[in-house]
Amino acid sequence: MTPVLDLDSVSRAFGGLKAVDNVDLLVEAGARHGLIGPNGAGKSTLFKLIVGAEQVSSGHVRFDGHDVTGLAEHKRVRLGLAQTFQHSSVFGTQSCADNVRLALQRRTGEARRLFRRRSVGLGSEAETLLGRVGLKGADRRSAAALSHGERRQLEVAIALAARPRLLLLDEPAAGMSPAETERLATVLEALDPEIAVVIVEHDLDFIFRVAREVSVLHLGSVLMTGPAAEVRTSDEVARVYMGGASVDDLFVETG
Repeated sequence: MTPVLDLDSVSRAFGGLKAVDNVDLLVEAGARHGLIGPNGAGKSTLFKLIVGAEQVSSGHVRFDGHDVTGLAEHKRVRLGLAQTFQHSSVFGTQSCADNVRLALQRRTGEARRLFRRRSVGLGSEAETLLGRVGLKGADRRSAAALSHGERRQLEVAIALAARPRLLLLDEPAAGMSPAETERLATVLEALDPEIAVVIVEHDLDFIFRVAREVSVLHLGSVLMTGPAAEVRTSDEVARVYMGGASVDDLFVETG
């Protein structure tokens, strides 16, 4: 089976600095894959290389069997790659339903009729997507009135409007309370199992709750990729994060 994401010896250099160094990574359809590493490990740069916000210095990025190495970001979206960002990207003055409807209009080619409330079928699809991310009944609420965690849920609904094969989440749990993090984890666990999800995140408890496989970046290279339970108990991963401290110290809860 063709992997949905295939990074082949991907590197990105800025002058003499290699932010990403010869990274190989395979993500299968339906995967739940975490991407972690200490500050400066290259996670954000690798994320940008996958979505097309940055271009690789060498290597290849393949998405769903297509070589997209030189393809623009918006063209990767059309192939089925969706993302959420570190900082909120919703229209605060618009309702939740209108935010999702606009994303649906982009997909269906109706984007020139922005926020058209009577677009055939889009209203009900927007409500369905909001319900899927835990915002049932919030279609008329202003996005500005949502809590931080609810805005993150709305961003997932907006991304799902593109009907992606691969969903990339850039630090989705950043700034969340424990209750908000729990709600987001529940939302992600309930996503369509055909959608592959890659999560870049500093909250290790969140990663090891949601991800089934985890890759650890260190100094721009892949230190380790494996099942989440194996990575979680790795002494080498603990050494990279905390200089040899107990692996249990990396987590709020162990188990």
